[in-house]
Amino acid sequence: MVNPVSLFCPTPLETLAAPWRREDDIKKSRFLAQAIPVESPATALAWLETAGDPAATHNCWAYRIGDAYRFNDDGEPGGTAGRPILAAIDGQGCDRVAVLVTRWYGGIKLGAGGLARAYGGSAAECLRLAPRTPIVATGRLVLRCEFGELALLIARLHEMQAVVEREEFTADGAELVVSAPLDRLDAIAARLVDLTRGKTRPRRLD
Repeated sequence: MVNPVSLFCPTPLETLAAPWRREDDIKKSRFLAQAIPVESPATALAWLETAGDPAATHNCWAYRIGDAYRFNDDGEPGGTAGRPILAAIDGQGCDRVAVLVTRWYGGIKLGAGGLARAYGGSAAECLRLAPRTPIVATGRLVLRCEFGELALLIARLHEMQAVVEREEFTADGAELVVSAPLDRLDAIAARLVDLTRGKTRPRRLD
């Protein structure tokens, strides 16, 4: 029987806590899978340009960052390398991750199915063994305060695990942009109102 709770409470996505790598030998071909956490497609592509081995037979890759994704077969038959790597990322419940699988050909052809299993399996096992961390959904608040309240508010924001992303001074005080876990934004906003006796009225940016 299917647990109905699972239909409404999907497992949170994870990213890597640190870069990871793993090697496999499959029918005399050597496969090296490398995975890193990434925050943007530009970061992923910059890493992929430098992480591959130009002397290897193929450097195949994929990344997933939210709705943004790309993959590359680097000369392997279409659909046998990059797409299985992307499927491994999704299958492992990962996001904000780039994976590169480098192959050194060992003289035995694997066929389309064998290639897909080798690339996808190498990527999946690398991600399975890598240290991971949950992706926490965040939101942002913007607020204005007087100079005399600024130090106190920043101290309290840090205590509430909020991060001050931007601080701009105005003629009569400061404007702050703050990020924090999404499920704590309302509580943080209410606390700031209390601290300033209603003079500060935070509003959401997202």
